[in-house]
Amino acid sequence: MPRTIVVTGGAAGIGRAAALFRADGDQVVITGRRADVLKQAADELGCEAVVCDATDPAQVAELAAALPERVDVLVNNAGGNTDLSAPDAGGDLGQLAANWLANYTANVVSAVLTTTAVAPRLTTAAIHLGSIAGTRGGGSYGAAKSALATWSLDLAAELGPRGITSNVVAPGYTAQTEFFQGKLSDERRRWLVDSTMTGRAGTPEDVAAVIHFLASPGARHLTGQVLHVNGGALTTR
Repeated sequence: MPRTIVVTGGAAGIGRAAALFRADGDQVVITGRRADVLKQAADELGCEAVVCDATDPAQVAELAAALPERVDVLVNNAGGNTDLSAPDAGGDLGQLAANWLANYTANVVSAVLTTTAVAPRLTTAAIHLGSIAGTRGGGSYGAAKSALATWSLDLAAELGPRGITSNVVAPGYTAQTEFFQGKLSDERRRWLVDSTMTGRAGTPEDVAAVIHFLASPGARHLTGQVLHVNGGALTTR
């Protein structure tokens, strides 16, 4: 029986790669804010597209109303480091507060709103995109991803009795995405690659494969975890 998979921020990068669910015969719905980019991705991937800003409660409610009665897997991929496009706060406390709240809203509130709206019809898994920064540190972005992982623990306990898992996939440096918004220097890129044990950057497909596993029957007893996909740049035990 085909499953219904919802991927927020699914028009590019890791979100687009996560549409590999389509290859399994699943019905995939991708969402995003940019209607033109979203439509192009949906046409190329053979997915359904719903324009939705996951930080907007009204738009999330409209998304939920447009989805089927059964949603098997939710992938909360929408987010990113809003500091990369925010004004430098300097000594302006008002701007500093706005910058921190922007990252929290983009990375935590978006996932909370979407999951809450979809939860009554969810059957299998909620998978959230974290970051190596959530463990290693990274300003307001790292703090937001750390908060996302902590919230996922509460969600795992809440949904567990229904047989639904909640996990975080935390990528390290992943090439072929829009994350750095063209602001990654060659020197920084080399440092990020040199920090890995595999000697290469991650790819969206590397991360999507772990997402795919977490949605599979083989991961049905795996919940409340953060799975790091970073080539050994950060090790855990």
